[in-house]
Amino acid sequence: MSFHRVRNLAAALLLSLATLTGCHSRSNTSGLTTVKFQADWYPQPEHGGFYDAIAKGYYKAEGLDVQIIPGGPYVASEALVASGAVQFGMNSSDHVLESIANANEPIVAVGATMQHDPQGIMLHANSPVHTFADLNGHTLAVKPGSTWWEFIRNKFHLDQVHEIPATFSVANFLQDPNYIQQAFVTSEPYFAQRAGVATRMLLNRDAGYDPYRVFFTSQTFAHDHPDIVAKFTRASIRGWRDYMNDPAAANAMIEKLNPALSPDWATYSYNALKTGHYVIGDDPTGSQTGQFDPTRWTTLYNQLLELHVIQKPIDPTIAYSLQFMK
Repeated sequence: MSFHRVRNLAAALLLSLATLTGCHSRSNTSGLTTVKFQADWYPQPEHGGFYDAIAKGYYKAEGLDVQIIPGGPYVASEALVASGAVQFGMNSSDHVLESIANANEPIVAVGATMQHDPQGIMLHANSPVHTFADLNGHTLAVKPGSTWWEFIRNKFHLDQVHEIPATFSVANFLQDPNYIQQAFVTSEPYFAQRAGVATRMLLNRDAGYDPYRVFFTSQTFAHDHPDIVAKFTRASIRGWRDYMNDPAAANAMIEKLNPALSPDWATYSYNALKTGHYVIGDDPTGSQTGQFDPTRWTTLYNQLLELHVIQKPIDPTIAYSLQFMK
């Protein structure tokens, strides 16, 4: 399938989903405050806590009418939030730091969607590659300019890896036993497994690159409307805690909004999030859900600085806030 056809299909799905989730009446006679939240991808279990907060009425209890706008591969949530087009967005903490330092986009992360990023490299189970250092001499399908890959390539001196653009598909992987590609543990391994192909993953976090998945707002909105930010953050974290205990209500909503997501795929993704402790972190009590550790932000910032990914130094503490977390 050509790049242009993929883009057109993505745009069509975004328009369809936006009709379902983001294009409600602009007049709100219920007395609720309308909040627009730009997701980073199409509705999926990786957004489960936010949909749980809608399904269980947690946002409504806080006086908010939250409209989740679907994302996709061509949506820049940081720019939309920085411009005020939407009030909240989601991505990873490295993207937040880069957006502030390189694009002068005044955004601030206010909560963690995931404690660990479920991203890495997917290989065939019998691949001779067992560590990141083994990648030299092999071909890797990766999104050009990916910061996590810059970190891994630099750390393991991977100067003999042939890079090709990622296709956001497993079609080539299924056909070529030597194919290696970037992947999320919640997604691509499912499709390979369904096709009868066994896989392994090398996780970015195991290489020492461990950003948060975050939700953020603009610094202006956080300053002018701290009450709304606190309400959104509080309800979102509550939704994530609930979702990791029982995903049924949220997954039913997600599957309705995204017909491409089968119940089997949703269950696989949820189980991957749960068994990998991506949302709740390393504390089994779940106390880390939604929270930030300032030390991790500083470590990540220094990694980006060392990679020369950040074009000008900033104070990393302006990239996140702890005041809205409960």
